[in-house]
Amino acid sequence: MGTHIPGPEPRPDGGVGAVAAAGGLHRYQLWLHAEYGPVVRFQLPGAETAVSVADPVLLEATAHIDKRPERLFEFLAPLCEAGNLQVLPAEEHTPWRRVLLSVLAGRPSHERHFERFTELTTSLADRWAGRGEQEPVASQKDLTALSLRMIGAYALGGDAADPEKVIAAFEEVLTEYLGRLYQVPVPGTEEERARRAEQALAYLRATVDRVLTAHRPDSRTDRSDLIGALVAAGEDPARIRDTVMVTMLAAHHTTGVAVSWTLHLLGRHPEVAERVAGELDRVLGDRAVPGYADLRRLTYLDMVLKESMRLFPPGPYGARETTEALVLGAYEVPAGTVIFYPFWAVHLNPDHWPEPERFVPERFLPEEVAKRPRLAYIPFGLGPRSCEGAGLATVEAQLVLAVLLKRFRFRPVPGHEVTPIERFVLWAADDIRMFVSPREVGAGSP
Repeated sequence: MGTHIPGPEPRPDGGVGAVAAAGGLHRYQLWLHAEYGPVVRFQLPGAETAVSVADPVLLEATAHIDKRPERLFEFLAPLCEAGNLQVLPAEEHTPWRRVLLSVLAGRPSHERHFERFTELTTSLADRWAGRGEQEPVASQKDLTALSLRMIGAYALGGDAADPEKVIAAFEEVLTEYLGRLYQVPVPGTEEERARRAEQALAYLRATVDRVLTAHRPDSRTDRSDLIGALVAAGEDPARIRDTVMVTMLAAHHTTGVAVSWTLHLLGRHPEVAERVAGELDRVLGDRAVPGYADLRRLTYLDMVLKESMRLFPPGPYGARETTEALVLGAYEVPAGTVIFYPFWAVHLNPDHWPEPERFVPERFLPEEVAKRPRLAYIPFGLGPRSCEGAGLATVEAQLVLAVLLKRFRFRPVPGHEVTPIERFVLWAADDIRMFVSPREVGAGSP
């Protein structure tokens, strides 16, 4: 492989020690590109050697790739009994993705489910309103549970019976299998960990099976129902179960995490929060919640969400595998090379994001967006393996933020450390704890 590509010297441990010393792969990528430039060769645990590309212009040469490196996604294999959905070959992946997009990306179905999303969000807001102002909320925990309820209502046709138990089970499974991949110490003996992970997985499968058993597609075959769409497409029951599992996993993590990081940033930038509140008051007036059509008018809120996902992308990285030789600027990489997508490093690339660590929502004004390469901002990935649920996640996040910021002000808890760690998504190690206080309608700045 192009040994002339700069990068650290190989280590006998396959790079595991370097990743651990940096504080995780999410932070290691930042160090690699700060040290070696926009294209870096490095040891990636689970893939031996990889090429990481943080230049959005050079990323264009990889955007067509529809193959994921199987070893890197082995940790998700336990969730799938009919073949790991994350590494399906292109001929299987393309029609499967088309079915998912027909459900998850459709505006009419978003609008049909919007009222239920609003009810679920309002219920959370009511619970937060019932707490004392000096009793902080665990926003990450509560918002991921809300996200799971929302994906249950949207894709499965009903609520997940016990969202917190489902979330805990997912965490148990992922902690065990990610720990194996990155050789991260996990409490308990190997046998105990394996037993806990197996019990959690059995619970998850039983939960999904109950949903599948209870599913009765109506005569209209509502395509907004994920299960109905998969049945109509002729998928077998095992593949349907796997798809539901992976959808629940992806949807409950990413949306809840994106919203909690946004509230975290707004709590530390009250002037931006006041401007969001002012926009909400102008657009909604005395209404406590937006309608679906209102979301398009909340342009500053959208910029705030985008800037938050730039600074804290829910998925901090991705990977592909070349099926033919590829030219990346001055470098050539052969077929079979793992291309690492360092989303966080791309989003903090100072060549395209001046003072990249500052929170500046105005970066997403249309005239500013037009100045940047297309792939300078990729929170949902890129190419034929990008996130099928990007449109749905955006609607959910905008709605949740609108409801919460219309009703509340958020303040950080003094002394509470918020540390990003890698847990399949960019997670906060000890949650994001915030004080919540009511705001009066019309209290936002003009």
